[in-house]
Amino acid sequence: MHTQPLRGRCPIRAELSEPAGTESPGRSPALGTERPPRPRRRHGGSGCAAGTGGRDLTARPLPSPLRRVWPLPVAGRGGGGRGRRRRRKGGPGMLPAQLGRAPRHLLVCERGHTRHPRSRHAAHVRDHAYSCRVSFLIPECGMLPEVLKSTIADIGEYYLVRNLPVHELVAHEFIDAFVKKGSCYALTYKTKIDQDNTAALLPNGKLILSVDKDTYEELGLQGRPSQYSGKKVMRYIVTIDLTDAGFHPESKKHNRVLWALKEKKPLEFDFLLAWYNTGAEGSTLMSYFSKNQIQTLKPKITFSTLRDLQCPVLQSNDLQGKPEESCSTEELFEWLGAVLNQVSLDNKSSSFLSTYCCPEPNTVVEKAFLCTITGFIIPEKIIQLLEQLCCYFGEPKLAYWLTLTVHGFADSPVSWRENEHGFHKGGENLYNFVIFRNLDYWLQMAVGAHDDCPP
Repeated sequence: MHTQPLRGRCPIRAELSEPAGTESPGRSPALGTERPPRPRRRHGGSGCAAGTGGRDLTARPLPSPLRRVWPLPVAGRGGGGRGRRRRRKGGPGMLPAQLGRAPRHLLVCERGHTRHPRSRHAAHVRDHAYSCRVSFLIPECGMLPEVLKSTIADIGEYYLVRNLPVHELVAHEFIDAFVKKGSCYALTYKTKIDQDNTAALLPNGKLILSVDKDTYEELGLQGRPSQYSGKKVMRYIVTIDLTDAGFHPESKKHNRVLWALKEKKPLEFDFLLAWYNTGAEGSTLMSYFSKNQIQTLKPKITFSTLRDLQCPVLQSNDLQGKPEESCSTEELFEWLGAVLNQVSLDNKSSSFLSTYCCPEPNTVVEKAFLCTITGFIIPEKIIQLLEQLCCYFGEPKLAYWLTLTVHGFADSPVSWRENEHGFHKGGENLYNFVIFRNLDYWLQMAVGAHDDCPP
């Protein structure tokens, strides 16, 4: 089952220390003096590294394991107050030392309040349609409240349909029964986005096909070249809007798509399916696909208690952190990656695996509760869990903050919204909420080299 969050690289990377004998890039090996700082540059573009009003965007690459990189110049205009965002992006190499660094990773950080009328924390969750693992960590907690236990138990089941022809997803019986009466999610199972043909059905009714050049030419449907296919286009993206007013049974558009997928170039996959409706009565996925080989699956849930855990000190109103007062959002991101991947934080000289240690300042908590849910998890259930985690602070608690981390499928055709997603070397696409006692939150959204900037 496709439940591994990533392939090849850890999604949240705990930075390892620099090996002995490596020269610091900020000093001249010959003279031993500090190099002058690089001049600041201002950019006026509209990309990830270009600033927009009220946002503080920082164009520097995230640290890579076993390497140090030169900081890129700051770009954009500063902004303050709630909703402030900082973006870090690794751009083209500016010095020879950068040529051997790891592929760029992008981390977007946002601050807000969960009870603010204009808070977009739920919208960000809805924009990320396909999630394969959800983890939450609560410091100073030994046992979950009953309301959280019931929320986890109600995550819901999903389905695996074997050898399902794609043309059945564009049939109007399916569209009327599921696409128009709720949020329907479908994703091809055990397909590799950089090698195989893949498909995904978004809850807004758009069917995304990511196909190779030969399949695209045989289908004859209108599409666009993949933005990650290189100079020689070998992959194409086809988008079919199943809810379009012109996509009715008697229309030429519908008949053309149905003929292409059913007769001209039949496509068949194993699909993961889930459906969320708001109380509407009607058919279920199990009964609708009863003639197919369909299997009901439930998410895998694991609980663990971490003892004597070193936790960074955080201040909800300070994303960047202050020396000897609080840690930054990036330091928390790396620390959380180490905790979720069970990396030791002892920094012992005898350890040959990792010399990473908890950032300072930090505190030691007697116990912390960690829950991990693995499966095909839809955004509506994640929003319910996030709301209950916010309610956790309704009564006085020892914990000052907690985290909710969500990993996306490494081989899904899209990451956020309809943004094209590629695998490259890891296929990373994930986000993390830090919920504070006063219900402020930090939102961290991270993607790898073959992804657009998160919203």
